[in-house]
Amino acid sequence: MVGGLVAAVIGPQLVIWTREAFPGHAFAGSFLSQAALAALAIPILLSLRRPRLAATGHPESAVGRTLWEILRSPRYLLAVATGVVSYGLMTFVMTAAPMAMVGHGHSVDSAALGIQWHVLSMFGPSFVTGRLMTRFGKERVAAVGLVLIGASALIALGGSDIAHFWGALILLGVGWNFGFIGATAMVADCHSRPSAARPRARTTSWSLARLPAHRSSPDRSCTVPGGRRSTGLCCRPRLSSLFPLCGGQPLCLEPH
Repeated sequence: MVGGLVAAVIGPQLVIWTREAFPGHAFAGSFLSQAALAALAIPILLSLRRPRLAATGHPESAVGRTLWEILRSPRYLLAVATGVVSYGLMTFVMTAAPMAMVGHGHSVDSAALGIQWHVLSMFGPSFVTGRLMTRFGKERVAAVGLVLIGASALIALGGSDIAHFWGALILLGVGWNFGFIGATAMVADCHSRPSAARPRARTTSWSLARLPAHRSSPDRSCTVPGGRRSTGLCCRPRLSSLFPLCGGQPLCLEPH
């Protein structure tokens, strides 16, 4: 979480400081600086060691539910849908927003600062999201996240000045935080501890598999000036997960 907050500040500032580093080659310095940051992270990642799992002493209980049983759980399917919608819409709008801002005549610096506020709002609420889920329930927090993503679309449709873009990006970040973390927590309710890795990995894979399509979609649907078509599309797919989440039904009835 802290790393995400630090990246939210360093990343956009590097774009602002280095985008004109090579005259005649706009943003070349920005790409090189981001590559340098990634290279600096490699030694840290290589130094990580996975902790050894302690033996439970009950081999017969380590089997857990099969992956197929977990995939058939209605609650798991709802969690996957919520995670895919939250992650996909966030990536879709986050990619389109800077292009729309520049298309409306705003500076590149303003677009970079908008992304900075967006990323801060993505990771900042994580310090309290767990407590909110404990108090109000995972489904309600995830549902609020989808509502916030829809609200960000309405704000963006309301105008094209800096306040509309930044306000929409901030709500989008908070909505992703509630929606995706809530969905991930719902996945945890649909499996026993020994089988935890499989469904979580499958959920993350499905969410990330949609990223190339979502990130390329703004090129086709972002109308400049405007960008309103891409923003308005946010209101559609989230409804498929919002209605079941608001129902509050215990969808995972199988024993863990």
